[in-house]
Amino acid sequence: MAAADEVDAVVGGGELLGPLDPLDLVGAVARAGRSVATTAPRRAAALAGELGRIALGRSEVRPDARDWRFENRAWSEHPGYRRLAQSYLAWSAALGDLVDDADLDWRTAERARFAVSLLTSALAPTNNFFLNPEALERAWETAGVSVWRGLRNLSRDLRQNHGLPRPVDRAAFRVGQDLAATPGGVVFANEVCELLQFTPSTTAVFARPVVVVPPQINKYYVMDLAPGRSFVEYAVAQGFQMFAASWRNPTPAQRRWGLQTYVEALEEAVEAVVAITGSDDVAAVGVCAGGLTTAALLGRHAFCGRDLVHSATFAVTQLDYDVPSTIGMLGVPHVVTGAARASRQRGTIGPEALGAVFSMLRPNDLIWNYWVRNNLLGEDPPAFDVLAWNADGTSLPADLHAEFLEVFLHNSLARGELPCLDTPVDLQKVTCDVLSVGARNDHLVPWKACFATTQLFGGHSDFVLSSSGHIQSLVNPPGSKKMAVTTGPVTSPDPDAWLASATESPGVWWHEWAAWQGARAGGERTAPSRLGNRRHPVRSPAPGTYVFGH
Repeated sequence: MAAADEVDAVVGGGELLGPLDPLDLVGAVARAGRSVATTAPRRAAALAGELGRIALGRSEVRPDARDWRFENRAWSEHPGYRRLAQSYLAWSAALGDLVDDADLDWRTAERARFAVSLLTSALAPTNNFFLNPEALERAWETAGVSVWRGLRNLSRDLRQNHGLPRPVDRAAFRVGQDLAATPGGVVFANEVCELLQFTPSTTAVFARPVVVVPPQINKYYVMDLAPGRSFVEYAVAQGFQMFAASWRNPTPAQRRWGLQTYVEALEEAVEAVVAITGSDDVAAVGVCAGGLTTAALLGRHAFCGRDLVHSATFAVTQLDYDVPSTIGMLGVPHVVTGAARASRQRGTIGPEALGAVFSMLRPNDLIWNYWVRNNLLGEDPPAFDVLAWNADGTSLPADLHAEFLEVFLHNSLARGELPCLDTPVDLQKVTCDVLSVGARNDHLVPWKACFATTQLFGGHSDFVLSSSGHIQSLVNPPGSKKMAVTTGPVTSPDPDAWLASATESPGVWWHEWAAWQGARAGGERTAPSRLGNRRHPVRSPAPGTYVFGH
């Protein structure tokens, strides 16, 4: 199966160009163009004036200080390179301004911005060997060796990675040794997930256990990344009894696995946790799309009168898709219809296609950065644990993919219109305490979308804002002097009002979660001397077998 075909299945069918334009980006740009017909001449005149100032050396256009593409001194000191960079930045900004001028619904506007981002990122002069001063300098310094290495890397990527530059040297890490290394064991398994219990590292533990629910499109160990960078390891050291679901990697034979399948599997895992620990209930930590699964379980339990979840944390999770977001732009009827049809034909959406789509959402950092480093400078991909995890993806079964897209389209979970296990899911009937965690620089789930979660449930809700991005907020160990958290009581549905009254302080959200969850942890008890129990014995050591794709 061609990777491009799978990408089509991820994002839809398109209106104008069908499979050549699965997100209907051309249509979004065309609608933006029609909307700005009256302002485009003014923008064009302004751009022409700026280009004139650039030619004369009088322009004040400068790259953002955080833009890695123009860090080489030649871009500011050499008159030719400086004018080239300024011209590129000027016309890129002009295209973005045109989209901002357009009178569009937010989903069309997001797709138009996405299209502009793909275009401007691809046409950056830094992507061209002959226009990149750093690449030319490296070739001179190495007597052409960097060019040979770059061509070797490009050839390898064409053969092994569908032409996309490899972001990481995965061979440098071994799951279960370098990654996902917190001691523990598999104490329960069904067809859909394994349940990991982690070995306590304190003599006393909190009575109420914690269950981590990861997204279905990623493996669980982003929350158990590496020693010193593992949320699970940190939580165990704070005295929490930690469990985690590890989803099975589905094949086309599991194409009919939908949200109901995953909620049933999660419910069985939670029941096993209760049986093992003797607790009446658990605390849940839903991560990204795993938060959607967690919310569906909570809604089902509220309808059925079950109280298996005492409190819930939602980490970088969007549940209300009326709030504008990058991922929410997929909620367009023809995109959803086309995507569901394509994925059902294939059975699953593979990790390569999912990874390509998410990379395209940040093309400068997740595609062109590696294109420059690997192919123009001739460097080997780095050995970085987060990138190794990100490259170790899973497939998404067709039915779940279609249901996720339907949630994006109809906002059915937030509106109380999502059925699960033949019961309506009304989050307002969920009365357990909720903590929502957002990330200030999140490109997938804007922090205001995470804040909206505080308004969906019927119980008490708190909010914590991390200073990092989507994945960086999950791998957020104490000790970094650059990290900060913003906290404050939620007294209004307005996120800007919350931010204005909140307090920012150095630290990470792990600390805030530990204090919040500790107050809801049910007191202390002696740590168990062994994992599992007679009914649920240890089946295999952590990280289990499902994490390896079996």
